[in-house]
Amino acid sequence: MTAVLRALRGATTLDEDTVEQVNDRVQALVSSMLERNGIGHDDLVSIVFTATEDVSSMFPATAARALGLGDVPLICARELAIKGAMPRCVRVLMHFYTEASRDALHHVYLEGARGLRDDLPD
Repeated sequence: MTAVLRALRGATTLDEDTVEQVNDRVQALVSSMLERNGIGHDDLVSIVFTATEDVSSMFPATAARALGLGDVPLICARELAIKGAMPRCVRVLMHFYTEASRDALHHVYLEGARGLRDDLPD
């Protein structure tokens, strides 16, 4: 099978908005997304990060760059401020090439963000 462009979703939450926690949680999320889906560095196309307005201690992309992803296009954006939305949440949309089918992908939701997609298998 020829490699095709796919997208993968993920999210995590923070207990507190600190540089250390953003760094740790975002790195854990991105690492898990890559590992669970067998995505190599050269397969990556881009990664979009969004964060709720209560995350302001650092850019989530900065944490990803520390994993050696400095040459991958990364961008951060503000999540919509929806009443009742999950607080201190960082979401990820990762684009990559793979031979895996769409239904073989493992979207990754960590910490409190697990409740965002209870329809997905572990």
